[in-house]
Amino acid sequence: MAPSFIAFVVFIAFPFFASIGLAFTEWNFIGGWEKLKFVGLDNFRDLIKDVRFGQAMKNTFVYAISTVPTSIIIALGLAYVLNNKVFFKKTLRMAFFIPYISNTVALAAVFKYLFRSDGIVNTVLTDVFKVADPPSWFSHVHLNKVPIILLVVWTAIGYELVIYMAALQNVPSSLYEAAEIDGASGWKKFWKVTFPLISPTTFYLMIVRCIFSFKIFSSVNIMTMGTTAYSNTSMVSEIYVSAFERYQFGYASAESLIMFVIILLVTLFQFWGQKKWVHY
Repeated sequence: MAPSFIAFVVFIAFPFFASIGLAFTEWNFIGGWEKLKFVGLDNFRDLIKDVRFGQAMKNTFVYAISTVPTSIIIALGLAYVLNNKVFFKKTLRMAFFIPYISNTVALAAVFKYLFRSDGIVNTVLTDVFKVADPPSWFSHVHLNKVPIILLVVWTAIGYELVIYMAALQNVPSSLYEAAEIDGASGWKKFWKVTFPLISPTTFYLMIVRCIFSFKIFSSVNIMTMGTTAYSNTSMVSEIYVSAFERYQFGYASAESLIMFVIILLVTLFQFWGQKKWVHY
């Protein structure tokens, strides 16, 4: 256990507690340790008035609310279909899983090309649907989140699909047979048998995907670079800018601590809510 424990302490535990301490300081690491200055709660007071971080927080919640349920619902539907006798089941499963294991930077670059002003999406809107003035996706305040959301949903489906298929295969077939004898329809069998028995899997995926959505960075950074008055930036993007562009490591640590608290509260809320719908 020693190698794993040492790696955990050096790369996870120490940076975590160090960032908590730095959140109460003002420090530019280029100046060395002598430039480290304790400022108490000043960073958190500044965060309350920071419009950019407030916008990044709102954007992150939008990404979480839009991507988590959407990807889970689509993955569950696909898994339910693929769990039955269909042709090319393994091929389809691999096709859906490939985006999840692909490089996020490369995928973001592809989506950036698809949604640019002269990209494929606008070409289809113009030639097929006869849209006279196709939108400028990345410069429009209300539309610049759409490519990011679609990319996150597309990449998440593969992982959730594989997890759901494993869960569906563990549902006893005898329960379906009993439901058929009682005259249950396909929807009744899914709602009364399948969904309750895979609810622990759904709960797990909701936790994992929520945490991932709050950590979204590459998609935002590559596709839009925080354009249009930071209307599409994320919390991690703002933390990156504070730390590695402005060199305000104390302020960036305070932002990280706020994000940690938000993720913790969301996770605790989901654990509280699981008692009402998760069946073990």
